Amino acid sequence: MHMDDQQRLESLFRARHHCVSIITHEEDYALSLVRETVIRTGGEIWIWSVIGGVRDGLITDSKPVPETEHPAAGLYHLAQRSLTAGSIAVTLDLAGHLKDERVLRLLRELLCRFRSIGCQLVMIDHLDELPPVIRSESARLEISLPDTEELNRIVRDTLRRMHREQSIEVDITRRGLQTIIRNLRGLTRRQAEQIIVEAVAEDRRFDEQDINHVLAAKRRALHQEGLLEYVEVPVSADEIGGLRRLKRWLAQRSGAFDAEAGRFGLTAPRGVLMLGVQGAGKSLCAKAIATAWQRPLLRMDVGALYDRYVGESEKRLRDALAQAEKMAPIILWIDEIEKAFASAASRSTDGGLSQRMFGTLLTWMQEHTAPVFLVATANDIEALPPELLRKGRFDEIFFVDLPSADAREQIAAIHFRKRKRDPVEFDLAAIAQASEGYSGAEIEQAIISALHDAYADKAELTTERVIQALRNSPPLSVTMAESIEALRRWAKHRCVPAD
Repeated sequence: MHMDDQQRLESLFRARHHCVSIITHEEDYALSLVRETVIRTGGEIWIWSVIGGVRDGLITDSKPVPETEHPAAGLYHLAQRSLTAGSIAVTLDLAGHLKDERVLRLLRELLCRFRSIGCQLVMIDHLDELPPVIRSESARLEISLPDTEELNRIVRDTLRRMHREQSIEVDITRRGLQTIIRNLRGLTRRQAEQIIVEAVAEDRRFDEQDINHVLAAKRRALHQEGLLEYVEVPVSADEIGGLRRLKRWLAQRSGAFDAEAGRFGLTAPRGVLMLGVQGAGKSLCAKAIATAWQRPLLRMDVGALYDRYVGESEKRLRDALAQAEKMAPIILWIDEIEKAFASAASRSTDGGLSQRMFGTLLTWMQEHTAPVFLVATANDIEALPPELLRKGRFDEIFFVDLPSADAREQIAAIHFRKRKRDPVEFDLAAIAQASEGYSGAEIEQAIISALHDAYADKAELTTERVIQALRNSPPLSVTMAESIEALRRWAKHRCVPAD
C-alpha cells in the first residue's frame, strides 16, 4: 500500500520512535508535516534553531525563549521543560553542531528522557552528518518527490496565487498541462513551484509555449545536481539512419509497458547493452530508443559519482538511481559503462570502491520496479565484469557495427537535409561506396568539411567535394583494424546486430 510522507511520519510516531531524522533541502515542507501531525494529535511542538533559539512551533511569530540560541542551551532547555507525552521537539540543522562533545552528550541525554516520557525529537538537517551513535537510535524519514497528482495541485495553486497578485491568462490544453506536469517529475516541490512562477512572470500567460521553458528549467535544475543530465533526442526515428533490427525490436516492445501487456503475461523491458566499434553510433542507439518510445533520455555522469569521502560515492549512485525512478518513465543511459566500473572486473586498487558501486548497480538492475529502461554502452569487452554479461541482466545485447552501404546512404541523406540540401541532388550510392569503413559521425564530418570548402570557394556543395573530403580523412577503422576485427569475432555469436 502506498503511503505518503504524512502517513509515514505518523506511522513512525505511532511506533514510538523517539528520534526521527529528516535529511532534506525542503525544510518548510518537512516542518509542515510535523505541524500537521501535532495539529491532528493535539500535542505541542517546540522548534529550535541556532538563530531563533527555542520557540513555540504552532504560534506564528512566537517569541523565542531567551538565551537558547546556542545548541547546548537549547537542548538543555528542552530537557528541563515539562513536556507531556506526545509532545514533539524539532531541531533545524543541529547535525553540524554535534562535533562538539558537550552538545552531543546533551542530545543523548535529551533522547534518553524523551524515550522515557513518550516524546519525540525530529531532526531536520540539510546534510547527512549525524554521528553514528545518534544515527543508530533514529528512524530515517525519506522525503518523497511529488507525484503527478501533487504536481498538478502545485501548478494550479501557484497559478491561482499569482493570479490573485496580478491577473494572468491561462490558455493551455489538457494535453499541454499533462506534458508540463510530466516534465516536472523528479523535481522538488520548491523547484516545481519556482519553475511555474518563472514561466508566467514575464508575459503573465500560461500556455503551450511554456512547455519548452519548463523543460529548459528542469535541465538546469538537473545540471546543478551533477548526476543526471537531460539529452536532446531526434523527434523522429527517420532522423536516425540504419539500426534496422534495433528499430524492429523497439517497435515490437513499444506497447509492453501498458497495463494490457501485463494482463497478457508480459513484463516490461528493463534494459539493453550496446557493444560496438568506437564512433559507430552506440550513443545514437540510446537516442533512438528514447525517440521510438517517446520518453525523456537522461545520461548518468558516472564520473561525478565518485567522491573522496568513504561511503559518499555509493550514496551518490543510490541517489541518482532513486532520482531516476522518481522521474520515471524514462530512458537511463550509462555511457562507456566499462570505464565507470573498470576495477570491478579485476583486482581493485581503489579499496573495493568500484566493486561496491558495481554491486549497487547490479542489485538495482535486478530489483527496481519503476519503469526505468537502462541503456548501457561499451567499447571494451575485456574491461566489462562478467556478471554484467550474464543472461537476465539485460533484455538484449546488441552489437553496433560500422554502417552498411544502405545505412551510409541514409546517414548521408539525413545530414544533407539537416544542412538544407536536397539529397536527390547528390549521388548517394557513390558517397556510400567512398565511405566504406566510415562511421556515421565520420560521414557527417566529411559533409561539414566539404561545406566549408565550398563556402570558401564561393561554390555549391557537390558529390565530388564530399568524396574528396572522405579521402582526405582516413577512418578510425583503418588505424584500429585489429581491435575492431577482434570485437566483431567476439560479438558474432553472442550479440544481436543492431542493423
